[in-house]
Amino acid sequence: MALVSAKEMLQKAKAGHYAVGAFNINNLEWTKAILLTAQELNSPVMLGVSEGAGKYMAGYKTIVGMVNGMLEELKITVPVALHLDHGSYEGAKACIEAGFSSIMFDGSSLPFEENVEKTKELVAICNEKGISIEAEVGSIGGEEDGVVGLGECADPEECKTIADLGITMLAAGIGNIHGKYPDNWAGLQFDVLDAIQQKTGDMPLVLHGGTGIPDDMIKKAISLGVSKINVNTECQLVFAEATRKYIEAGKDLAGKGFDPRKLLAPGTEAIKAKVKEKMEVFGSVGKA
Repeated sequence: MALVSAKEMLQKAKAGHYAVGAFNINNLEWTKAILLTAQELNSPVMLGVSEGAGKYMAGYKTIVGMVNGMLEELKITVPVALHLDHGSYEGAKACIEAGFSSIMFDGSSLPFEENVEKTKELVAICNEKGISIEAEVGSIGGEEDGVVGLGECADPEECKTIADLGITMLAAGIGNIHGKYPDNWAGLQFDVLDAIQQKTGDMPLVLHGGTGIPDDMIKKAISLGVSKINVNTECQLVFAEATRKYIEAGKDLAGKGFDPRKLLAPGTEAIKAKVKEKMEVFGSVGKA
């Protein structure tokens, strides 16, 4: 199956009261693990790529080629969207040109009028090419590509203004954080999420910072219109832990245990398990 726009899969998710997982990819093994898990569970999936990961993996066109090759080689039949995560204006244009099927333009750090102007321009381009587009209002806390923020709750009126531009999905800050959540985290602000849902209607909403949010909060967020949930840090953590155990056990010193295919295998299996766990919580299993 070829890459698809996220529009239809997220509209179906919102109508069915479940969420599609957007799992960030960092290399070939991670990508393969996510795709095979989605196929096994018959779940739609989004592959997220940050601008930093795009550079690490030798550019957006290289990533498009890698993912398309995997879809064919692994005989993936579930819907898969390749999505730019927290993209700049320039990064969004580059990913459109490279062949991504979905982009995010994060204008939340810009003056609101500039966010509106740039989002409107990108919406027109994406509509012409059949690409889905995500926008953000209210910055997400934590760290993303070296940018650290405390996070803020989005203004529901600003959310409506951005949603009315014709975007596919909206990420709105509701107290969520990238990376690990601190012990004193106040939790998601469901009153803000409810107000945003009331203003944006049928617009699928996006929850960033899916790592560490308790399952009951995730399910409540889905009930209030969240149809896409981003996960990155949890996959990084389980990959690192499994790889560390492999090396500490000395398995890299036995036979050809140093072979990258063997060295990376435990982490890859850990990612599969984590993606399966998240898809079950999100309710997307069997929804392809």
